[in-house]
Amino acid sequence: MDKGNFRGFGGGSHMEGEQPGARSLRDRIRRSSESEQSMAGGAVSRSGYVHQQPVPPEEPAVTKPEPGPVSSEQASQQTTVHPDQQQSRPVHTPRLGEAPPRPSDLAPKPQAAPPPKPVKEDEPVSDNALQPIGVVLEIAGSGSMIAIDLQRLTECSQDSDPAVAMAGQVGSQIKIRVGSSWLLASVRNQKQDRKAGTILANIDFLGEGIEEKLTGRLHGFRRGVTRYPVPGAMVFPASTPDLRQVYASDGRSAVTIGKVYPTKDIRAGIYVDAMLGKHFALLGSTGTGKSTSAALILHRICEAAPEGHIVMIDPHGEYSAAFRTTGVILDVSNLQMPYWIMNFEEHCEVLLTSNGNERQVDADILAKCLLKARQKSRLAETMGKITVDSPIPYLLSDLSNEIQDQMGKLDKATNSAPYMRIKNKLDELKADPRYQFMFSGMLVADTMADFISKIFRMPSNGKPISIIDVSGVPSDITATVVAVLSRLVFDFAIWGRDEKTTPILLVCEEAHRYVPSEKNADGNSVGIILGRIAKEGRKYGISLGLITQRPSDLAEGVLSQCGTIISMRLNNDRDQEFVRAAMPEGARGFLDAIPALRNRECIICGEGVAIPIRVSFDNLEEIKRPASEDPSFIEMWNNPGGEEDIVLRTVQRWRSQG
Repeated sequence: MDKGNFRGFGGGSHMEGEQPGARSLRDRIRRSSESEQSMAGGAVSRSGYVHQQPVPPEEPAVTKPEPGPVSSEQASQQTTVHPDQQQSRPVHTPRLGEAPPRPSDLAPKPQAAPPPKPVKEDEPVSDNALQPIGVVLEIAGSGSMIAIDLQRLTECSQDSDPAVAMAGQVGSQIKIRVGSSWLLASVRNQKQDRKAGTILANIDFLGEGIEEKLTGRLHGFRRGVTRYPVPGAMVFPASTPDLRQVYASDGRSAVTIGKVYPTKDIRAGIYVDAMLGKHFALLGSTGTGKSTSAALILHRICEAAPEGHIVMIDPHGEYSAAFRTTGVILDVSNLQMPYWIMNFEEHCEVLLTSNGNERQVDADILAKCLLKARQKSRLAETMGKITVDSPIPYLLSDLSNEIQDQMGKLDKATNSAPYMRIKNKLDELKADPRYQFMFSGMLVADTMADFISKIFRMPSNGKPISIIDVSGVPSDITATVVAVLSRLVFDFAIWGRDEKTTPILLVCEEAHRYVPSEKNADGNSVGIILGRIAKEGRKYGISLGLITQRPSDLAEGVLSQCGTIISMRLNNDRDQEFVRAAMPEGARGFLDAIPALRNRECIICGEGVAIPIRVSFDNLEEIKRPASEDPSFIEMWNNPGGEEDIVLRTVQRWRSQG
């Protein structure tokens, strides 16, 4: 296209020259299309390139070479035939004084009567997808500005292809030809240019793919941009066949979770290794289908890897109903977590009740008594030197007796009050039935290997996920229990790095409760260990999955460590800004749609997908859904009956728990 076609085009004050109206942009788009169609010398493809017409294969007669001397030219022609091709072509014998034939002349000629049939395509491409809708105005490193013709936008909106119908709108994809490649971009925003009568839009570059010469389609898509367009380049809609190539799997292990918006049948997949290798976060306000979506993703992973190792912390008991057939449900009735598996810091959180300077005095006393209680174990005698953090079984009675002995000594540095505080708290835990899942006298045996095998599903036996239901755990030690389970995952990976240990996925629901921001931090060890897993876990084969409805309450550095972010609708402005800061630049056009997402829709960006996408989740079978359905107030209030028995049974369970 000659430079005269670009002279005088501008959008607002972006370029010098005459301000064009909407008709000038429309005429320019029309001239661009006509100039491509008027190119001679072969068939004009949909992409505007000139190609030879495709030749239908025909059955050439098999001719045997006659014996006798063969010229060097004929020999070269015969040797260039692929050995797999058994059919030979008729040999043209040049006349005297005639130039030898070219290889292209020896190809079989198409018949003149029936015209050559076009190459059969999997699905037709609409005419709107073949015509440009705008032109590039400005170019920047991460994005640029384009001008879109309003009439072309209206024409595309009536197209049967939903991807073409969305072309030019916010969140849609457009493509720009750069040489023999297509550059794919996402529309971030729009505004009207009243002077030029066009629509100005900012776009974010997503990646590039090779243009198929015959059809003009995009294939071989890769993230990133190596060659940028120049101002004046034409902008085309991205059709469904184009997006199908963009979202097609590149061979890596992937699971499908839904459909790509706005297409009807393109499956949305997540690369499992990339998503789990660099952690992921699932965000969404209450009522957007977050729990069901989390169950869907975990079900897909379990189906792809039935011998996997997944640990999920469930604070509300929702996921027990979703994984009864594919996982192991552990709660206060069968968890049986030994108390001696806690390290010293976790012992302090459970047994110490003081604050300030008194807490340090109590901690010193507890450290001395705990170490001596561990040293009395037969296992400690065979191991030699141990520390206060060593997971060595000990008797609670030994710890209580050691505190009593230290309190009775005359040369103690303090009065008896610190000893009494620790001893009273220990006696309280032993007597309280709510703590029996952890502080039971039956848990003194060395069951660490069995406990880890049960929690981490090693071996999984076809049930790769363990749901740790902590809804029945007393609230004052819930954070400690989660800290112990998380630390076990991390320590097991560190001490097993010399072995060929399999990776472990740790999923934490209501993550903002356990990894709070600095203003909400309470100093619990669970925030420290989860923050360390987020920063260092992938080096040891640990993947962290965070599920939360308040991302703004998460610790600053934790969300930024998640390589894949799955964001559902967020109603709070602070949450939206927090997620926007954590997402990559190319996803800014999608981020503006977060408040407008429907239930069970999400924006996925990061390592787990080829480009940022908007996904509508699949329907999950009733038996696989978590118990997170909202009750129908009107329906339940209009069906009374049996309230007296309900109250009695509830009170009985209430009292039996302490």
